[in-house]
Amino acid sequence: MSFTVKVEPSGRTFSANEGETLLAAAIRQGIGLPYGCKDGACGSCKCKKIEGVVVHGSHQDKALSAQEEENGLILTCCGVPHSDVVLESRQVTDESAYPIRKMPARVSGLVRASPDVMLMTLQLPANEVFKYHAGQYVEFLLRDGDRRSYSMANAPHTQADKPGLELHLRHSPGGKFTDPVFSTMKEKDILRIEGPYGSFFLREESTKPMVLLASGTGFAPIKAIIEHMQLKNIRRPAVLYWGGRRPQDLYMHDWVRAKCEELPQLSYVPVVSDALPEDPWTGRTGFVHRAVLQDLPDLSGHQVYACGAPIVVDSARADFTAQAGLPDDEFFADSFTTEADKAKAAA
Repeated sequence: MSFTVKVEPSGRTFSANEGETLLAAAIRQGIGLPYGCKDGACGSCKCKKIEGVVVHGSHQDKALSAQEEENGLILTCCGVPHSDVVLESRQVTDESAYPIRKMPARVSGLVRASPDVMLMTLQLPANEVFKYHAGQYVEFLLRDGDRRSYSMANAPHTQADKPGLELHLRHSPGGKFTDPVFSTMKEKDILRIEGPYGSFFLREESTKPMVLLASGTGFAPIKAIIEHMQLKNIRRPAVLYWGGRRPQDLYMHDWVRAKCEELPQLSYVPVVSDALPEDPWTGRTGFVHRAVLQDLPDLSGHQVYACGAPIVVDSARADFTAQAGLPDDEFFADSFTTEADKAKAAA
């Protein structure tokens, strides 16, 4: 048995098999619904159900509250249709849905950018062209069936001169994937990846000024977006706010400053929340999203692209919309949910 899913206002339709989530069905058929974690933890896939019956699997309350569900909102990543369904989604595009592919990838570089951040480069099979949007991510397929997600830190066009993918990995002590990355993994090791995934990429049709908000390794997809902006000669004003606990967390600080020299429309505000006395830091301090509000109390005419820790992304979304007038549909995010976050969703 299968059900028909219609998405308004585009009018596009796709089918969902019995027991299949709405998002999985959409991805399978190249329908570009918005999403992030795919695990009921971030809320990026939240949309309005207009008609039909949708039953949710496990998810976090912060992604979809009981009140929101009562009001007709659903999460497509864990919502399973039990009838034909009509949804209202803010973004359904053909171009956002590159085909999902599995492939082997050879580790071609491992460079420590800071004590707990590794810059990994992956070599893809010869003659393979891996298509994705700057800002999207891939999943590593582990031997036991688990998956780990990391955003590409290089824009797609950079593969022409330097084939492969760049990823920024933060070490999670005890992590099933990052422990080996920071200890036993070496160049020429073979991994398996699948992607591209995610709906975090630049909306090029807009002319609004942009706030690029990153915390920690949330800088990775922002870096790819900046490279894409340079390629496409996108001249919209953009300001990057990059936050870390200590200065070492801003592990490509010099790269950003150099890009600002090349791109006059780009400016940069680094923010450190927990600098120690021995840190040579005289810049902005505090929470990075609060620095945005201090500088830009009116965001009603902006777009925001936020990436990083869930607490940063969630706080930015709430405060930017409530306090600074940012339209909710101009906030685009990729929340870096950890395995602990996902475990909560399954509890």
